[in-house]
Amino acid sequence: MSINKEVKRVTTHTLAKMKEAGEKISMLTAYDFSFSRIIDGAGIDVILVGDSASNVMAGHETTLPITLDQMIYHAQSVIRGAKRCLVVVDLPFGAYQSNSEIALASAIRIMKETGAHAVKLEGGEEVVESVRKIVSAGIPVMGHLGLTPQSIYKFGTYAVRAKEDAEANKLRKDVQLLQEAGCFSIVLEKIPALLAKEVTESLYIPTIGIGAGKYCDGQVLVMHDMLGINTEFKPKFLRQYLNIFEQATSAVQHYISDVRAGNFPNEQEQY
Repeated sequence: MSINKEVKRVTTHTLAKMKEAGEKISMLTAYDFSFSRIIDGAGIDVILVGDSASNVMAGHETTLPITLDQMIYHAQSVIRGAKRCLVVVDLPFGAYQSNSEIALASAIRIMKETGAHAVKLEGGEEVVESVRKIVSAGIPVMGHLGLTPQSIYKFGTYAVRAKEDAEANKLRKDVQLLQEAGCFSIVLEKIPALLAKEVTESLYIPTIGIGAGKYCDGQVLVMHDMLGINTEFKPKFLRQYLNIFEQATSAVQHYISDVRAGNFPNEQEQY
């Protein structure tokens, strides 16, 4: 019997057991009640309320502009639709980088005001103190290494990370530091597949990959990308499962045509 199918509510413990049993973990982003209900009902293991809301919901170029208040609003909406999966919320840029006390205060606000189950933050050695402080307060933390979008202006590019020895060695060190600090899982974004395999095998906590190959313990995609709502973003690692943009455009054009022709509403659609 699958561990996933045995549980009524997915928890951090469930993910640990899935890694131990070799069961892959599925994770998608969501930002509102309606899609949360669909994704959760379909059987997803984890919903990430990602700071990618800054891009796909608000139209910003990067994840940097979204605020803690806005992340809390999105997380509140998602929680209302999620009955079974684990819900993780991104700590946005500026909500944890300055010091560990601010990081803890931000994490506490998210947990108290949204009902979410965990938080996620980007970085390695530089955020370990914050991870320890948040975990010591009883809040589960998911890490995030490799391409960290909140640092995009430092990187200057969305290219694959950790291809060179120095950066790969830092990542190897950082995953161990995050595990020791108490992270229950780590997202690995856009790094070489063989490095992700090595790192995954070195940890007892699960890894979740995005553009990090097939050897991670699970995978995550941005909902808008995999459903084809966002048509501009087409990286190599993305598999598009639907083209909602095209289908929605066609439906709206059909509606406009019916309204203009006087075909909507018809006699059966009025009181």
